[in-house]
Amino acid sequence: MEQNRFTLFPPALRPLDDAGEVTTFYAYEGGAARNGLLAAMALQLAGEAAQAPVLMIDWDLESPSLHAHMDDGIDATDVEEGMGTAQPPGLVEYMSALQGRLHEMLRRHRPAQHDGGEELAEALLDAIDWRAHVVRADGRRPLYLMRAGRFDDSYAERAGRLDWDALFDACPALYRRFAARMTRHFRHVLVASRAGRSSGVSVCTTLVPDRIVGLFTPAPGSLDGLEGVVQRAIEYRCTHEDEQRPLLVYPVACSVDGPRSDPGQRWRRGDSSQGLAGYQPRLEALLRGAYGITRLRLDSWFDELQLALADVLAVAAPGADRRTLARPAARLLSWFGQGFFPWQSLAEVRLRTAIARNRAEDGTAAAAIASVPLAADLARLGALCRDEGRTGEADDLLRESLALRRGALGEDHADTRAGLRALAALRHASGRLQEARRDYELLAQGCARSLGAEHPETLAARSRLACVLGQLGEGERALALHEQVVAACERLWGEACAITLDSLEDLAVTLAGQREFDRARVLYERVLDGRRRLQGGEHDDTLRCGQRLAQLLGEMGDLGNARRLLEAVLRGRERHDGTDAMVTLQAREALAEILAAQGDLAAVRSLQESLAWTRERHLGASHPDTLSIQLRLASTLGQQGEEDAARRLRERVAELRQRLEEAGGSCQGTAGADGPRAAQATAHPASDSLQHQLAQLQDLIDKRSPREARALADSLRHTVLWPSVAHPLRRRGAAMIKQVYQQEGDKDALLAFTQDLVSSLEGALFRAGPDNPMSPR
Repeated sequence: MEQNRFTLFPPALRPLDDAGEVTTFYAYEGGAARNGLLAAMALQLAGEAAQAPVLMIDWDLESPSLHAHMDDGIDATDVEEGMGTAQPPGLVEYMSALQGRLHEMLRRHRPAQHDGGEELAEALLDAIDWRAHVVRADGRRPLYLMRAGRFDDSYAERAGRLDWDALFDACPALYRRFAARMTRHFRHVLVASRAGRSSGVSVCTTLVPDRIVGLFTPAPGSLDGLEGVVQRAIEYRCTHEDEQRPLLVYPVACSVDGPRSDPGQRWRRGDSSQGLAGYQPRLEALLRGAYGITRLRLDSWFDELQLALADVLAVAAPGADRRTLARPAARLLSWFGQGFFPWQSLAEVRLRTAIARNRAEDGTAAAAIASVPLAADLARLGALCRDEGRTGEADDLLRESLALRRGALGEDHADTRAGLRALAALRHASGRLQEARRDYELLAQGCARSLGAEHPETLAARSRLACVLGQLGEGERALALHEQVVAACERLWGEACAITLDSLEDLAVTLAGQREFDRARVLYERVLDGRRRLQGGEHDDTLRCGQRLAQLLGEMGDLGNARRLLEAVLRGRERHDGTDAMVTLQAREALAEILAAQGDLAAVRSLQESLAWTRERHLGASHPDTLSIQLRLASTLGQQGEEDAARRLRERVAELRQRLEEAGGSCQGTAGADGPRAAQATAHPASDSLQHQLAQLQDLIDKRSPREARALADSLRHTVLWPSVAHPLRRRGAAMIKQVYQQEGDKDALLAFTQDLVSSLEGALFRAGPDNPMSPR
């Protein structure tokens, strides 16, 4: 007869150089989807070039079926039939043997001789050989399977006798050490867990995994079940010292036809008009709370990964093509394979993968060649981090890219100049004006040397240098340089050319900074008219210029024109960039300021409500920006006479701030080896970092560098008001920021910061009040 491809008693597996990882696949319902995705991933992981062994464990003892997904559905119930070999044992037999041996050891020795921890667990695992309970599941790949058990008439009874709680109570480290032992021999251990809240499920989802792949459907309770599993796992690990290990969570949406089942994206995004919370905002909030990360988005993750249950059912049919789920499994592995977080975009994942591959060439003959594509990938990743607000990481990446390009291509190569231009722009936007000045000076010199004094790149570099000089207080030199650039552009390309318009807008920005509002307005209007004719009314450059002009008009007191212009900008942003894009939110906030100045409280309220909902959805309910807009909304409600609504909103903000302060020292961030540190740095400004920044600010004040001091003070406004900042640091930082605004004579900025400072104290004052039920008695 043909030999079954399941092989009993696999050969000895050598220990790995580095420990592998355990991943639990959980589904509130839909075991077929769970098993299908697990099997598809197992095949791909075992088929990688490294050929590292992969083990699957069927821990769904009530509905065991994982074995049916392997080798075209060939069952191993009669392995080597006719040769006298019994059905292969599995998890039930292995755990039963451990349970029996544990009872025997405890009868033979007094319990006091065992601490119930690591030593006892290792002794138990040494006594029962796991290899006897594992079969090889694929003839071509190093893929192994620990089945649920031996399927005979007594299987259900034997599975029911397993007492997971008793095993844990007698030896708490047993499950954790079992997982560690498996990962000594297998790069990936993939566990199929059943749903519910049983002890067996807790073992699979809380005690053994490094990662959880959680599948959910639109069915009632499905997403609730996944949220509960994740919250319980993280809470347990955060409250038990021996269990504080990383845990990565990968949520997978499953619907009948995948994305086609939700054409309006109401299930995914939600519908605020009907109070419907979409699964993406809910999971973003869950992960933000779990990892302590404020800016966390799952757009790219769910754009790429939504499982169609129709494909799963097709795979489950007898004789079906098992490759149907290969594509979603490959998408998941893009993140899963290297331990990337689901909130990292696919573009970032691919760039980091390429960078790691190119870095591996260091020290080889191909290193010089690899440095060029490595530099390009570093530059792309730097731009991505910049766009997402991670300026520190962006600066590091762009600097490394520039150094590689200088070494491989030379100072005057076009790519080197592009790298220097990107770094200068980042530093300019971050308020690091002296560094930006040096970069733009080098760029202008390099462009002139390579391209000529009147090349567009040279003139653009000089124009940006003039903007920086203006911000540094060198107004006369800045304006002279601007006028030289504008004159050259008009002479070479005319008044309607995009290069000329860019130079004129830069000049207008500097004039506005010098408070020469009338001259700036004339230029902005000229540029806006030119951009509309040349680029269209809703081009990004046109909208940016329109917003700048509107804000200038607001400062000049022309509120009606400012409002009309900003409303048009906002409509364009919403159409082309989306309602939640950063540039759209900025336009909405600018419009709210104009409306408030006009006294249109109803319109201000509408915008503030929209901003509060968007910020809570994307940044989390406890983010300072969310709390700030909610307090401003409460103020607006109070002005409208809705005192009860205003009071409730202030109480909610106070409660959230109290929770933040209470959780300041709690275990947050189970993302991964580096995840917690990065997450904490993002969510809660470290005291050492803030102290260093305040020392820099004091140095700039002492050196009489007002422009750089202003830029740094602006960047620290939200940081010093964060609830977890120690009071002495907050008081010191607030005093320094006020000093900067006072020295500049910027009464508006001083008033706005003072209002923010008062708002930040309202929560503390409320909690300290005698009528507050949350205040200490």
